[in-house]
Amino acid sequence: MKATNERIIVLDTETTGMNMTGPHYEGHRIIEIGAVEIINRKLTGNTFHVYIKPDRTIEDEAVGVHGITDEFLEDKPVYKDVHDEFLEFIRGAELVAHNAPFDVGFMDYEFRKLNRSIGKTEDFCKVTDTLAMAKKIFPGKRNNLDVLCSRYGIDNSHRTLHGALLDAEILADVYLLMTGGQTSLALNAGSEESDAGAESGIKRLASGRKSLKIIHASADEIQAHESRLDIISKKGDVLWRQ
Repeated sequence: MKATNERIIVLDTETTGMNMTGPHYEGHRIIEIGAVEIINRKLTGNTFHVYIKPDRTIEDEAVGVHGITDEFLEDKPVYKDVHDEFLEFIRGAELVAHNAPFDVGFMDYEFRKLNRSIGKTEDFCKVTDTLAMAKKIFPGKRNNLDVLCSRYGIDNSHRTLHGALLDAEILADVYLLMTGGQTSLALNAGSEESDAGAESGIKRLASGRKSLKIIHASADEIQAHESRLDIISKKGDVLWRQ
């Protein structure tokens, strides 16, 4: 179990687009930030939540995920107007996010656009990626937020659309369970299929056919594939990981 006296900020963001290619995701911007504070392994009730008006339109695919529209953001502040308060909220904390490179990449992009030589998120916070943690605990399995809620018995039935503050609150519960050693039930789930196969009594017959040549992906190809899927599944489930 992690030390209890550190200040932890669990964070999530929503953005203008989901097509994660090109120079920092083709200039997509943060439109919502939600963050909750944990001290002594308890939620303090201290939160940071803001909607942000970007300098570009929101793509339809992204609206379908989080439900935030250009019209809704029309009267909201721009990022530079909330930066100082946001930075003060996260400064010196351990920053926890699910697929942290996604959120931190956007944060660093917003920092750079301010032209203040601010530096990067890691200059102010220690960054922890719960997706990377989950992959170590549940190797080879789906590890998006909805799946982790199911594994740890967290009720997220009220999560019909993605929202930064709601997702941060849910992730805080997941993080506390992930770092509290309560993983025995979920870890046992992976052995069910192999046990069932062993008890089924299935006998495989030789076909007499020549074995097909198997070409395995290289380590670099596997890493590139996983990184792409992590970005896609950051904001929702994907059929090929079910």
